[in-house]
Amino acid sequence: MSTLWNAALPLLALALLPAAVNAAADSQPPGKGQYLATAGDCVACHTAAGGKPFTGGLKMSTPLGAIYSTNITPDKDTGIGDYRYEDFAKAVREGVAKDGHHLYPAMPYTAFARINDEDMHALYDFFMQQVPAVKQANRDSDIPWPLNMRWPLAAWNWVFHDDDAFKPDRGQSEEWNRGAYLVQGLEHCGTCHTPRGIAFQEKALDQSDDAYLTGGTLEGWHAPNLTGTGKDGLGRWSADELAMFLKTGHTDTSAAFGSMTDVVEHSTQYLNDADLRAMAVYLKSLRPSAAAPAPYADDVTSAALIRGDMSKPGAQEYMDNCAACHRIDGRGYAKTFPALARNPVVLSDDPSSLISIVLHGGKMAVTRDAVTGLTMPDFGWRLDDKQAADLLSFIRGAWGNDAPAVSAGAVAKLRHATSTVERKDPNKANEPNTGQAHQ
Repeated sequence: MSTLWNAALPLLALALLPAAVNAAADSQPPGKGQYLATAGDCVACHTAAGGKPFTGGLKMSTPLGAIYSTNITPDKDTGIGDYRYEDFAKAVREGVAKDGHHLYPAMPYTAFARINDEDMHALYDFFMQQVPAVKQANRDSDIPWPLNMRWPLAAWNWVFHDDDAFKPDRGQSEEWNRGAYLVQGLEHCGTCHTPRGIAFQEKALDQSDDAYLTGGTLEGWHAPNLTGTGKDGLGRWSADELAMFLKTGHTDTSAAFGSMTDVVEHSTQYLNDADLRAMAVYLKSLRPSAAAPAPYADDVTSAALIRGDMSKPGAQEYMDNCAACHRIDGRGYAKTFPALARNPVVLSDDPSSLISIVLHGGKMAVTRDAVTGLTMPDFGWRLDDKQAADLLSFIRGAWGNDAPAVSAGAVAKLRHATSTVERKDPNKANEPNTGQAHQ
């Protein structure tokens, strides 16, 4: 479990070749449009494994069938080359393509609607003038008729979509507003970190609703609470730690894993320090979503393990599989193996991410400052459902942690649900993950 984290940003962001983020502009210094496209992580969803940047084809599995991201290069036949600015803005903000068909809301236009006109023009210029045109036909979805009809999306938009651009809060600082603009819009953090309703809509779009950024679960992973809650949120994080996490993918005690590694690798590490700080300031301003107190340190577990007391279910599994990296005291190693003791992700009421990373492994982000991403092996092949549940229950109750136990049934359910989902091999940093396709 060597890549557990205690905060992350958007869970459904996807992977691609590490160099692809800046490839579209060749060796030119990044201009404003490219910077904004990087902040929006556009290349991640619109680049398939081994494909050229922005040519689409990335697969996303849904309960109804797979959909595939589209070609957004300026090719006139298969891409967006004949889009006027107005067409481009309507697609990005409203989820409506030039020919009038509705895009699936896997494309986070609900967040991109916040993008202001100046930035939208810069994005349009980037895609039309700097991205090479590539002729590559788009792939139809695998969703069968009549479920693939898109007219119901118009009703969905009417009920759930707010297409107003971001409005600065005059009662807040310029830095706070910049952070809010990025978090709510280009970085689309709420896409993963805000819970979904019965129609798969985000329950909130900004801090005016208490549900905003309180955590969400998709495809077997739980994007954690980003409010100021002390137990399982960002209450114990400083703004400096948050900025460091977004830039490097880790702090002294935490590390990104799952799709968050891809967000760091291909988006947030390239943001300037002022923008990273602004995002951190905004996130730290979010009021706690619950009054749950922060856990206290407890050395009882460490003492028992040192004595060789393996009487608690899961203790032996921890010593056999986890202690070498995360230590007997659960504190891990700074900037190397994350701490498990009092880790907000470990303490979350939803154990999906813990189960997934034990079953399938993970990797840390590869960045300019950390060119080697450490990996955590998968343990699903060697631990049965009960063993995995005992292990996770042990961790969630050790060293002062106080989280509910994990059942073998929960492990079995998630194991089955994710067995048919394409996942990135944690040992193959350049292979794309599954997740959100913008179509």
